[in-house]
Amino acid sequence: MTRTSRLALAAALAMALAAPAAFAHGTWFMQRANQLAMIFGVGGDDLDMVKRLPKVSGFKAFDADQKEVPAKLEVAGPLVIVASEAKPPIVSAWMDYGVWTKTKDGKWHAKGMDEVPDAIVAEHTYKYAVHVRGDLTGPLGPLEGQRLQILPLAKKLPDKMGAPLKLKVVFDGKPVKGAKILTDFVNDPDMKPLRTAADGTVTIKIRNQGPNVVVAIHEAKPAEPAKTKIDEHLASLSFALPHLPE
Repeated sequence: MTRTSRLALAAALAMALAAPAAFAHGTWFMQRANQLAMIFGVGGDDLDMVKRLPKVSGFKAFDADQKEVPAKLEVAGPLVIVASEAKPPIVSAWMDYGVWTKTKDGKWHAKGMDEVPDAIVAEHTYKYAVHVRGDLTGPLGPLEGQRLQILPLAKKLPDKMGAPLKLKVVFDGKPVKGAKILTDFVNDPDMKPLRTAADGTVTIKIRNQGPNVVVAIHEAKPAEPAKTKIDEHLASLSFALPHLPE
């Protein structure tokens, strides 16, 4: 290999290592078989949430005043569902999904780059999910455990596809400039992302007259630079628009 080729390869590997992982998985809530279920996947890939349940760091449910109400996550066959006597209008969960590296052969390893020296991607990933399924008494505020959160700047979510919705993305309570926004994570996960403004805001158009999953991705400096190049935080805001009466 010539010196020029070696330099080109080194540059390509450096760019790959610094880049975010493609097809990042996320978690969100949506109805399954008349139950509100916690989903893990990307696009149409609805993966095994039951085996990932131990990675859930926390779960909470809230009433319309955003006061916590009793609820828990429960395994029901292949699903992880929200179990509650009430029907809480807000539910949230968060996951520390751990350290991951990817090698040139396309394989992922649950180890840091200190153990995988030929890694082209190295990241610590965190997942957050907030679901709204009812009217609130005020705009949704920051919730416990949601280091990265998408806040709709309206008391009531739109009920028609195509309607505008202004959002604000915050990380540890502060606005995030340049966060990636995917407006339809389930049906169009490969879309060119929107970006938040300096005040953390972005205005989207509601994509579906039905389930909607909006995702924000923020890349922070690594807490353990010997193991990863970035800490990737991925947050979802999910809700479902009503259909016409049958």
